[in-house]
Amino acid sequence: MNLNTSNPNNYEYITKHLEIHILGGIKLNKLESLRITLSIQKPKQHNVLRHSIDLYNDNQIEKFTRKIAERLEIGTSIARRTLQGLTKELENYRFLLIDQYEKENQPYYKELSVIEEKQAVTFLKKPNLLKRTNDLIGKSGVIGEEYNRQTMYLIFTSRKTNNPLHCISLGSSGVGKTHLQSKVAELIPEEDKVEITVLSANAFYYFNRTELQHKLILIEDLDGAESVLYPLRELQSKKRITKTVVHKDTKGTTKTVHLTVEGPVSVAGCTTKESVYEDNSNRSFLLYIDESEEQDNKIMNYQRLISAGKINTGEEYKSQEILKNVQRVLKPIKVINPFAEYLQLPKLVFKPRRTNSHYLQFIEAITFYKQYQREKQYDKGTGEEYIETTIEDIKEANELIIDVLLRKSDTITGACRNHLERLKAYLKANNQTTFTNSEIRRNLRLKESTLRNYNNQLLLEDYIRKTKGKKGQVYHYEIIDVNEYISLKQQINKSLDECIKAINLASSQEVRNLHFYEVK
Repeated sequence: MNLNTSNPNNYEYITKHLEIHILGGIKLNKLESLRITLSIQKPKQHNVLRHSIDLYNDNQIEKFTRKIAERLEIGTSIARRTLQGLTKELENYRFLLIDQYEKENQPYYKELSVIEEKQAVTFLKKPNLLKRTNDLIGKSGVIGEEYNRQTMYLIFTSRKTNNPLHCISLGSSGVGKTHLQSKVAELIPEEDKVEITVLSANAFYYFNRTELQHKLILIEDLDGAESVLYPLRELQSKKRITKTVVHKDTKGTTKTVHLTVEGPVSVAGCTTKESVYEDNSNRSFLLYIDESEEQDNKIMNYQRLISAGKINTGEEYKSQEILKNVQRVLKPIKVINPFAEYLQLPKLVFKPRRTNSHYLQFIEAITFYKQYQREKQYDKGTGEEYIETTIEDIKEANELIIDVLLRKSDTITGACRNHLERLKAYLKANNQTTFTNSEIRRNLRLKESTLRNYNNQLLLEDYIRKTKGKKGQVYHYEIIDVNEYISLKQQINKSLDECIKAINLASSQEVRNLHFYEVK
């Protein structure tokens, strides 16, 4: 081969009669043309001709051939033959580069060994699967957040179903929202997730049609991804997005092209601004980060142990790999919940239609995760394979979802609720019924503007009221109903328990009817 490509920015093509240098290499896109910039000369001479040309354009080649013959004083047949040889060599080399690029950029899919697959399936068949999974999540390096981490892992697992769930992690700045999301995301196979830091809205439409199907899309900070929130919402709701763009073909004819990206996808993001992303929040589970002193101590103790070299990182890596392999052996299968008609959401829940859908999908996600513990059944009409939800799945879903439903039933934001509960604990510890702003700023270490915002919201929703202090003193505040949140939780628990009772009653009635017909 006469083509020397050792220097990617200066290919050399040398024959007996001519020496050609291709400056800047070649482009891999636009295969309908082969545009290059070259310098051409006779060997060991200094008369150099430089030119940009499309080697696939016959008219340009003919003109350039005559120019070479005239400028370098060489026959046109030699110039034409040299350019034809160069074209063939560059064409072949470009195909080699394209093949190499495609191989290097192929999606990574890990092939499990027989031992790895057996280990993952054995784990999924064990009893108390959710508890075992949560323990393993803890061993993988996710500290505390027992409910949030398990709920998030199940939400991420739902990406493999036809109705994936989504979540938004909420909390103050610096409390570990992104850390929790990234640590749980480490338990999902690399080939099943897409991490977004900055991405333009238009770029979202240029993924391959099925490139995002059943993927987990991770957004580190929703504030930095505002441009993609609209297409993401459409992808969440409609499971596909389409954009129409104007495109000119090789003949210069203007045409409209439809760019379609298909889902479904599971989306996870973090933010401190709950109210700003209401449209996204309505489509997602809201996971409020534990900002308690106890959680602070757990994290700081873990940080100290890491610094002291007393954390078994090998054990953490092993736990991560087991949970990744567990995800890999989960297969798409339809889930039917025979008890769905008995599941009633508490009337206190806001926007019950969407919340009801999330509740049912979460139960399905748990059933899907337990697919190796379920007997496969087949639809008599279509022959489609499916598994069924059990009462145990619903009970476990209720335990995990109680906090989500509580927040969905609350009239104040999560940050304001956290403040109110801290305020109640402070007053109880100090045996007080009233408080002043300066006292709370000092003892709960809050900024004046933050406390003012909380007070305005609590006053507006009748959670606190102003009371006059002694003559000449500042206003005092008192909480109207200290037990309102406990009462709300009890009502939600009661509603969920009544659903379980209704299911048990219906199940026992079916058993009695079946026994009656058998005896008869």
